[in-house]
Amino acid sequence: MSPYVFTLLIFNLGLGTTMTFASSHWLLAWMGLEINTLAIIPLMTRQHHPRAVEATTKYFLTQATAAALILFASTSNAWLTGEWAINQMSHPLATSTIMLALALKLGLAPVHFWMPEVIQGLDLTTGLVLSTWQKLAPFALLLQVSSTVNPLILTLIGLLSTLIGGWGGLNQTQLRKILAYSSIAHLGWMVLIIQFSPPLATLSLLIYIIMTTSAFLTFKLTSSTTMNALATSWTKSPMMTSLATLILLSLAGLPPLTGFMPKWLILQELVKQDLPMLAFFAAMTALLSLYFYLRLCYTVALTSSPNTITMLTPWRLNPTQTSPLNPLTTMLTLALLPLTPAILALVIY
Repeated sequence: MSPYVFTLLIFNLGLGTTMTFASSHWLLAWMGLEINTLAIIPLMTRQHHPRAVEATTKYFLTQATAAALILFASTSNAWLTGEWAINQMSHPLATSTIMLALALKLGLAPVHFWMPEVIQGLDLTTGLVLSTWQKLAPFALLLQVSSTVNPLILTLIGLLSTLIGGWGGLNQTQLRKILAYSSIAHLGWMVLIIQFSPPLATLSLLIYIIMTTSAFLTFKLTSSTTMNALATSWTKSPMMTSLATLILLSLAGLPPLTGFMPKWLILQELVKQDLPMLAFFAAMTALLSLYFYLRLCYTVALTSSPNTITMLTPWRLNPTQTSPLNPLTTMLTLALLPLTPAILALVIY
């Protein structure tokens, strides 16, 4: 791809997200989402491979469906109530349809089926963009409409997402699919708390982006896309392979790593809202995610795969150039928990 075309696409990717951030009108927000989608599709097909084309086609059809639902819901709301403002959604039909569309955009259950398949067909860099940057615009809209959506719908979507995000990753060996199910589970936690504390949901999203960026960049550095490849990557980069286990444990939410912070704060807030059973079920679903992360860490740290991997011998490969983001995100992924009081004072209170 030409550098000029690549620069133009990246610019439009940022422009679409910024337009959605800045808009208070549904039509402008929809235009921003469309610009964002159309900019990332050529980036997804940079690899001329049938799997990448298939993933791009699935992504385009899914996002087009979600965009059509957003346009239909906003038009219906304007017809019924005379309001185009994002934070003035009042009709139950419009708010429920918008919630379904945003869940489809974000990859929340029960409309999550496209996400693991799409991320599996992409390279690690594009998968990182799809798992982090592409969540920002729909999440900004979700923050604005969460106060008008039926709380029962938000609770059901959040619990179902945490359950499916943990359950779906149990039998996976592909790292990209594991990270896709991890994304579904983390977003489920954010939807659970967004109706009670939007700043806490935003903080959880930022921490999720930091941890996911660190995981994708580490896997890219070690050229690992499967559990077997990651287990044998110690011959290329023993330090990064060791850090990969800690990053995965942080994604699982184990103390004293950064990933424990959002889960701890969310459970605390749910208990404050007199919802101990909801907090209990959310914590139980987190155990499913913890299981497949621990299985992955066990494979990497304590075993050496006896299987012959269908790739070049790892220790004959030259190590790839590390991204300057990798050390920063890894440090933040592992060491932010002691700063929780300062972060709470800065972000929430």
